[in-house]
Amino acid sequence: MSIARERKKPAADPAGRIPYVLEAQVGFLLRCAHQSATEDFNVVMGRFAVTPTQFAALAKLDDLGSVSQNQLGRLTRMDPATISGVVGRLIARGFVRQSPHAHDARLVLLALTPSGRTAVREMKAIAAEVSRRTLGRLSAAEADALLIALAKIG
Repeated sequence: MSIARERKKPAADPAGRIPYVLEAQVGFLLRCAHQSATEDFNVVMGRFAVTPTQFAALAKLDDLGSVSQNQLGRLTRMDPATISGVVGRLIARGFVRQSPHAHDARLVLLALTPSGRTAVREMKAIAAEVSRRTLGRLSAAEADALLIALAKIG
């Protein structure tokens, strides 16, 4: 049974205030759900030795082809420091290459290398299993409602 179903609303104190219960807070519940989803990711994608953020960057590069690091960070919702580290590790693994923009030498573009393209396509072939595992704990209606609610929040 889920935490949401198990927990009861805390009773108000004599002044009518509802006490703070950590386990009932959205941030706590989202963090627990994230930890569970990350465990599912590691089970399914472990053989590729990539993190969820690295996979997100690779998947988006596969979708778009060539893109600036700044734009890749925006599209994958990573801050500049995080995307910089992610890209650096992917370059070191030989999955991503940098090249100057054809019309603006100040801009550096990122693209998959041939080995990066091969790897990400293998990853994408099984990646949907992560969501199936994570959402498999819910009914179809609950899964749909969760995805809609998360899209509104995010």
